[in-house]
Amino acid sequence: MAVATAMVGQTLLKAGASAPTFIEQLFDMRTLIGLALYAASALLYIVALRKIPMSVALPSTAVSYVVAAVIGHYLFAESLGVPKVTGIGMICLGVIMLAFG
Repeated sequence: MAVATAMVGQTLLKAGASAPTFIEQLFDMRTLIGLALYAASALLYIVALRKIPMSVALPSTAVSYVVAAVIGHYLFAESLGVPKVTGIGMICLGVIMLAFG
């Protein structure tokens, strides 16, 4: 839940970046909601750390890099070349190894 909440927050922060100026971006509703979701994500992560070893919990948040790349590609037309896809595959493999190793 912490990673999912952070990803929605990150997506809203990116959407808020379309504001014409930095000050307008800071007060854009998407940015404000994105920041609130980031705070909620941190609280959820704290709860997760009570139940999951840090050596598993922190590296598992790397899944957010994969999700961010996919969201960036489909919602914001960001490119996904061979190096990025290879890196995403390596991240996925690492997370799987941590989760089941």
